Amino acid sequence: MSELHKFIFDGLPVRGMIVRLTDSWQEILKRRQGAGGYPAEVMQLLGEMTAAGALMQSNIKFNGALILQIFGDGPVKLAVAEVQPDLSLRATATVTGEVPEGSSLSQLVNVKNEGRCAITLDPKDKFPGQQPYQGVVPLFGDRHEKIEKLSEVLEHYMLQSEQLDTRLILAADGNVAAGLLIQRLPVKGQGNLEGQMDRQANEDQIGVNEDYQRIAMLAGTLKREELLTLDVDTILRRLFWEEPITRFEPLTPSFACSCSRERVGSMLRGLGTTEIESIIAERGKVDVACEFCGAQYEFDPVDAAQLFTQHIQQQPPTSTVQ
Repeated sequence: MSELHKFIFDGLPVRGMIVRLTDSWQEILKRRQGAGGYPAEVMQLLGEMTAAGALMQSNIKFNGALILQIFGDGPVKLAVAEVQPDLSLRATATVTGEVPEGSSLSQLVNVKNEGRCAITLDPKDKFPGQQPYQGVVPLFGDRHEKIEKLSEVLEHYMLQSEQLDTRLILAADGNVAAGLLIQRLPVKGQGNLEGQMDRQANEDQIGVNEDYQRIAMLAGTLKREELLTLDVDTILRRLFWEEPITRFEPLTPSFACSCSRERVGSMLRGLGTTEIESIIAERGKVDVACEFCGAQYEFDPVDAAQLFTQHIQQQPPTSTVQ
């Protein structure tokens, strides 16, 4: 069963989380099998993104979806991992070109150094006119050198958005997607991706807290194979056996897709009657497959017509006197 564990280092300004996605990750891959599955390199990237998304979602107090996206100019045009507040998650990737064996992150999505990573917070209960919060970072460093590890991209993002030192270890294969996050606690206030904290106080501590530096160094000794094969107790004991740790009740991430016939219908209405009628004329119906879970939605000519007639009937009456 998938599990996420939170812990703090007693008396130190350092917190941590470790996630192991097993059944939930395998379900994501199973849903893709009908379309041929993912190349190993894409599977690893998407698994790391899903594990990172779970860690980042549980690291903030936010009632909404956290959406992690990577897009660029390589054979992987888009990779998405979405995690809800209850840690239900889904993920997908769009592959449009050949993926050479052993492709690095830059070869997958950042061939011309134009790739980007976006983290979006989409509130469940939006105020009128409220837009999701989004932060975007490039897939290169301060000297425009290509970054080849997703963990380094996200560490840079967390440092920019929260002014908090973060160490992130990620790994994924066909069975497990896993991650370890170590982060320096905010000096005061509660930090989150929306920047609600004392930024100056946290900036003053960047790179200088010795307790964080020691624990982050220990975390950095964790090997990919260990993260994928060892249980949580063994990992924490091996890394931090000299550190007093308080652990909290584990959480259980799970696969879930939020697609529905109603949402697909809304998307089709957005295409407009002309486009839908053109598809009906060519194919006799409109078929839509969910990229995340593979669910198939079919709209025949009557269904398609009802999308627009029902929408008009549901519109509130105008207050204008004719």
